[in-house]
Amino acid sequence: MDVDAAIRTRRTHKAYADEPVSREVVEELLELARFAPNHHLTEPWRFRVLGPASLERLVAAGEPREAAKLRRAPTLVVASALQPGDAHQNREDLLATACAVYIVLLAAHARGLASYWRTPAVLETPAGGSAVGVPDDETVVALIHLGQPVTSPPAKERRPTGEYVTYLD
Repeated sequence: MDVDAAIRTRRTHKAYADEPVSREVVEELLELARFAPNHHLTEPWRFRVLGPASLERLVAAGEPREAAKLRRAPTLVVASALQPGDAHQNREDLLATACAVYIVLLAAHARGLASYWRTPAVLETPAGGSAVGVPDDETVVALIHLGQPVTSPPAKERRPTGEYVTYLD
């Protein structure tokens, strides 16, 4: 799949088959993430692949109504950005980590996997961060859901570029 096709056809999936993504494939996806642009090659991204015990700790840290969404996909990856620098560098590193997350989503799609980028509120709490081992000097960027798709979400209409692009002289 070429890059244009991957970008145009990737969708957010909210229904997954039960089988987890193999460790080998998860490692391939996360290896590709390290090619995200990052100022001064800080490589600020941190990924934590959740197992059953860490998922249950996260569920316990959240509101009961969040449990079903947290258990939606068979493979979950917490993506966070290391934030030890000044405000400008921290912002650069946060954005670089967001790019790394998008690389994971595109690479998953190119392999026929379904994905979903969420940032559930529980991961912004001390209890939620602690449940998945995110230290105070990191900011959570995403909870990446991965798995085999069971549905094919339709494409949604997008605004034309003329509505959000301005050319300056």
